[in-house]
Amino acid sequence: MTVYSILGAGGSIGNALVKELTEQGKKVRLVSRSGFTIPGTQSVCADLSNLSETIDAVKGSSIVFLCAGLPYNHKVWEKSWPRIMYHSIEACKRTSARLIFFDNVYMYGQVNGKMTEKTPYYPCSKKGEVRAEVARILCNEMKAGVIRASIARAADLYGPHATKNSLPYLMVFKKLLQGKQAQWLVNANTIHTFSYTTDCAKAMMLLAKTESSFNQVWHLPSCNPGISGEAFIEMAAKELSLKPNFKVLKKWMIAFGGIFDTTIRESYEMLYQNEYDYEFDSSKFEKHFTFEPTSYSLGIAETINFLKSG
Repeated sequence: MTVYSILGAGGSIGNALVKELTEQGKKVRLVSRSGFTIPGTQSVCADLSNLSETIDAVKGSSIVFLCAGLPYNHKVWEKSWPRIMYHSIEACKRTSARLIFFDNVYMYGQVNGKMTEKTPYYPCSKKGEVRAEVARILCNEMKAGVIRASIARAADLYGPHATKNSLPYLMVFKKLLQGKQAQWLVNANTIHTFSYTTDCAKAMMLLAKTESSFNQVWHLPSCNPGISGEAFIEMAAKELSLKPNFKVLKKWMIAFGGIFDTTIRESYEMLYQNEYDYEFDSSKFEKHFTFEPTSYSLGIAETINFLKSG
């Protein structure tokens, strides 16, 4: 039976993938430093910064999903991400596994217009520079023909399982469910594309099963046009039968908060994503696979149902 391994298990996309894989009766191996497990899966402890442990964790796999998440600190990213990428590539080379890397859009920097798979890398943040580096590492290996791999790139996430690092969860869903005022970053009127976790997981499964999809970059299906922060909050509040009260956190407020909190300080360089329109084009995937992304209204409703059921 084909083994699907998830490197960096326990995050939002990893957990969404587990649901899709197990529902289809697939054999799933979860690889993490903590030994994270989900019923019906195999759990393996491994440090992806250690090559031998990564190779051992991947052995016997046909498909490897690299979904690792690191602390939101550019110094940690600079040290660890290239190493993790090199180790994941080498492990897949040695075991003849195919690799699908779940990526974000930081490497594009501030884009005037829609981001596509052909958008050049012009990062305007330290974390964006790291993401550009690791994407280039994998693309160079794909071009050399020594590995079968794909980059599956998503916009900011929301949806089932997206909690710990999801701004829509932290600033909207969590606040409203606690009876508090929702929040948004910088500007609630700019347009922002979000990727729905369940759509991303289903799309990555399609990539894994489609041989012709490898050695390419894919933008995962995301509902377009995007949505304003105000509209997003209104939809969430309506679903909860609440008034859409919210507060916009201005840049100076975030800068001040960063004096006391490392995560807030690290988020400051990424605020251009909220200050200006952030449009993510996934038409390549949607046309190739005849895939219709989940609407924001349905995605928000399903997210709230998921959070209530938890």
